[in-house]
Order: sequence, then structure tokens, then C-alpha cells
Amino acid sequence: MIPQDTVQKVIDTADIVEVVSDFVSLQRAGTNYKGQCPFHNERTPSFIVSPAKQIFKCFGCGEAGTPISFLMKHEHLTFPEAIRWLAKKYNIEIEEKELSAEEIATMQERESVLILNAFAQKHFSENLSDTEEGQTIAYSYFKNRGFTDETILKFQLGYSLDSRSSLLYSAVNKGHKAEMIEKAGLVIEKQPDAITKIISGKQKYYDRFRGRVMFPIHSLSGNVIAFGGRILRADKNMAKYLNSPETIVYHKRNSLYGIFFAKNEIVKQDKCYLVEGYTDVISFHQAGITNVVASSGTSLTEDQIRIIRRFTRNLTLIFDGDSAGQNAAIRGVDMVLQEDMNVRVIPLPEGEDPDTFSRKMPLSELKEFIETNEKDFIIFKTQLLSTDQQSDPIKKSEAVKDIVKSISVIPDQFKRDAYIKETSTLLNIKEEMIFDEINKILKKEQRNQNKTQYQTTPTEKKTPKIPDFIDETALPEEKQLIYFLLKFGSRVLDKVDEPENKETVAEFIINEMESENGFRNVVYQEIFEFYKSEFDEKRDVNSALFLNHQIDKIRDTSIDILSNEHTLSKIWTKNGNVIETPEDSFSKDVEKTIIAFKLRIIELYIKKNAEQLNDPNIEEASIETLMRQSIEAQKIRKHLMDIGGKRNIYG
Repeated sequence: MIPQDTVQKVIDTADIVEVVSDFVSLQRAGTNYKGQCPFHNERTPSFIVSPAKQIFKCFGCGEAGTPISFLMKHEHLTFPEAIRWLAKKYNIEIEEKELSAEEIATMQERESVLILNAFAQKHFSENLSDTEEGQTIAYSYFKNRGFTDETILKFQLGYSLDSRSSLLYSAVNKGHKAEMIEKAGLVIEKQPDAITKIISGKQKYYDRFRGRVMFPIHSLSGNVIAFGGRILRADKNMAKYLNSPETIVYHKRNSLYGIFFAKNEIVKQDKCYLVEGYTDVISFHQAGITNVVASSGTSLTEDQIRIIRRFTRNLTLIFDGDSAGQNAAIRGVDMVLQEDMNVRVIPLPEGEDPDTFSRKMPLSELKEFIETNEKDFIIFKTQLLSTDQQSDPIKKSEAVKDIVKSISVIPDQFKRDAYIKETSTLLNIKEEMIFDEINKILKKEQRNQNKTQYQTTPTEKKTPKIPDFIDETALPEEKQLIYFLLKFGSRVLDKVDEPENKETVAEFIINEMESENGFRNVVYQEIFEFYKSEFDEKRDVNSALFLNHQIDKIRDTSIDILSNEHTLSKIWTKNGNVIETPEDSFSKDVEKTIIAFKLRIIELYIKKNAEQLNDPNIEEASIETLMRQSIEAQKIRKHLMDIGGKRNIYG
């Protein structure tokens, strides 16, 4: 845990101009500095940095903040990670506070694995450049693939010697323990027979990646978390590619190869290209297209999709030109559509893969090919599945159901309608038939959701998620929730319907507010984000951190909230009744406030929809969608009112 005085020292030391200049080219403009915004594409610079106020502000996209928030946004760091980044930049020593024995053990193991991975990466790179075997076998392989020395250096490519224990001996000689090297997934434990193990009392290990060219896998922040190794000799008994096993720092389901090198360009281009393998990514980057990542030969997972969605909602799949490549592109894409992402595909010519194809032409021609051949995924899937099936009614019926299933998961009604029309034309099927099939799927899913949703407890229904509604004005319930967070965060809730669920006030509010997209008020959201970052570190957050905070608006707002407890106790009125919030009833009132907040938001949402429906200039196509949204919102409102009655919100 980073001590607060160290955090304060970092905040005091960090200079907004110096920090931003590491990523953006700035030019003086009077007392301020101006540059191209790194958060959106623009031709005319509208990104202003104020050294006097120590803030940045883009007048094009609206992004604004401090050196810390800039790093968190630009480099996708957590608050502690941003503090550590700045501390390293300004040579500020961080002495972590005392943690529990379990926390220390976990942190030490994580740090040890990261250190070992960094050591292994350097070891593999030195094998490549400094050994005859590495030069003859691995370096020649990379060169034959067209990789330049700059590319090899950028992606930290290397080679694992065809030796039983080259890495193991090097790491042990540097003081690393064999058991920890095994936990990092770099060596494999040989299981001796029982007698040998009893006699020697020793365990023997050997290198996992022997005789393989090495591809380090990086985290979002650039740490080496795992490796992929490709064998170069023909051996039917050995896998062509071998990846690190799951470790404390590496989980295959939420890792994307190349994401560290691609994330900034993905944001800049507002698009991500997804390929299959390591060399596909590297070749595209070398060709000049750098917003490319790979799923590392596995089916796309929900966690990987969410990582991409953090940077863009536009995903384009580039796959091999054969039928296997096409089928691979189809698998798992329904999950992407379900995340309300726009999915396009680029089928390559027969016999080509992204690696070979990107090396066959200059950048201008490659970009032209991508722009010309990019197809909407649903249209592509419709064309693919309908090929050679027009004369076979059974196969055609199966194809239609497959396509309709993909369309049904798309959340946006307008998109669904557009795809229905296009699919109807391509398959020569009436739109009504497709609508009916989709409605059947949606109704079945709704029944399943309702069954799950309302069987959580016999006395309580799970509250449906409220639609997004953003309003920067301060809602009284939000102010009260911040008060509860600062005042009672570490206290355990005495929950009305779940007395066995020992959840703290902080855990309850964080979970509820994250599920509803956070606070609508900007300052409260900043306090909330800072609280979460501290909570993730030590679980028990002292309100003094906020009362003495360096950022004026966080400090002043926190002081105002905690110094006006009696005023805050009267948080809302309904039918002339006022709810009091005494010290001994905080558990009930936290739950009441959450419900009241959700009611407030849904009522604002209903009001907003009503105003749009009453607009004389409304487009006819929008009326049906708004009516459907209003009906759904009214259902949520009624459900919340029912719960509110049980909680006695209104008096």
C-alpha cells in the first residue's frame, strides 16, 4: 500500500506539462500550451495544458483532468499504477505500508513472477543475439519471415536454447529459487519415482521452452506476463506452439497478444483489427498498421472482448482465406455483437494469412485492400452460410436460424431492423418470418432471465439494471451515498433480506454504483473513483484521505459533506414525509438510498423519453423504439416502487 504522504508528494511534484509532453507534442500558446488531443482524432489542435492550474482540457472531446487522470486515461492505468509511474519519473522512493502476511505473500509471489519473466525475456533475447545456435536457427527464422532488427527489438523476440536447463541454471545462478521459476511457468517439474524422491528428497526441473523461438506476451502496462514458443524442427511428438501455463500474473482468457503496443493506436483510430497469431500481429505492425492484436490461437473470450471494448467499439476480424479461416472468424462473434460492438471482417485471398499477406505489398496498397474488402459481419455471415444451400431446404433453414440467432443478440433495435431487411433480401425470405423467429428467441431468453432474476430469494426480486442516463447536476441521493461511503465505509451492513451476507457499506455501494455506470455528478464520480482505488489497495479507507486531499474539489466537497450531517439526514421527501438518517440505522438507510437513487434516475429517464415523444419534429422511425423503452422503464419503476414500499422509503 502506498502511504498517503508519498501519494501527496507525487501529486505535488508532478508537472502537467512534463507529463503530457511525454505523449503529446505541445507548443506554447500564451501562458498555456496547445497540442493535438490524444483522445480523439482532430485536425485543428484544441487540447490545452495549463501549467498554472496543473490541468489539461480538450475543447473538442471534453476530456479534462490532472497529471494522474491523464495517465490513467492515456495509459489505461489504475490510480496506484499512475502514482508509481510518476514516482519512477520523478525518482520518488515508494515505501509500501505494512500489509497482512497473506497480502505480502501474494504481492511477493506476483513481483517474483514478473521479475522472473523479465529475466527470462532478457535471457531469451541474449540467446538470440549472442549465441551461435540463436543466430543460426532463430535469427535466421525471424529474418526469413521478413522481421527487421527494429521489430525484433520492439517485440522483445528471443530464443530458448535446445538445452535441458539453460534458463533454469541461469536463473538459479542469479539467486532465483527453482520452485518460484516453476510457478512462473518457465520450467516443468519432472516427477521422479517414489523411491528416488524419498532417497534424494529433491525435485528436478527442466526448461519448458526448449529449442523454440520466443514471443513474450505483455500486459496492458507493458510487463512480460507469459511467453509463446514456436518449435522450428519437425517433430510430430511436440506441439508446434507452446504457451505459458496459467500463473498468478497470466490468465489466457483475458490476455491479448500485442495489446500493449496497439492500445494507443486503437483509441486514435477508433478501431481494432483482430488476427489469430503472434507473427500476424508483428507483420502488420511492421507494415505500418499498429492497431492490431491477436487472441493467440484461442477462441475469443468475453474477457478479451471487454478489453478491446475499453478502447473501441469497432472490431474488424482479419482471417485466413480458406474455409477453416472463415469458420474460425464466425465462432464467438455473437459474444462481440452482444457487447454492442460493430463487427466487420476481411477475408483474405485463398492460401493467404495476415502474416504472409501483409508482407506482399506496400502500406498504401495494404490499406486500400482493407478498405475495399472490409465487410459487415452479419452480411458476410449471411452470404457465407447461404452459399450452395439454396437448393437444400433443410440446410437453408439451419443457415437462417444461425444468422437470426446472431441478429437477435444485437442490443440496438435500429441495427437489428437494418440487418433483418438486408438478410431478408439476401436470403429471399419475408421480413416477417425473420421478425417472428427473433421474437421467439428474445421471449425465450426473457423468460429465462426472469426465472433467474426473481428466484434469488423468496422475498426479494433482483433490481433490473437502469438504462444509461447522464446528468452532471448533483442528485441528493448521490450526495448521501458519498456521505455513507466516507462515514461508514468499513462498517458491516445488516441487510434486510440477506442477514447472512456480511458485506461492508463500501462493498455494497461500489458494487451497486458500478452496475449502474457510476455517479452522474462529475465531482462525486471522482471521489468514488479515488475511493475505489484506495479500497482495492487496503479495503479500509480513512476519510482523512479526502479531507486532506490535494485536489481542491475533492477536498472541499468531502469537507462539505462530512460537516453537514444533519442537513444530509434529510435526503429526500415524498408525500410530505422526511426520512431521518441516525447513526444507528445506517444499514437500512444505505439500502434505501440506493433504491431512491435508482428511482430518481429511472424517473428522469422516463421524463426524457416523454419529452422526445412530444417533440413535433420526431422521426416516425424513432417512435416505436421510444415507446418500447418507456414501457420497459415503467416496469423497472414499478419494481423499484414495490421494493421501496418494503423498505419504507416514503415514510
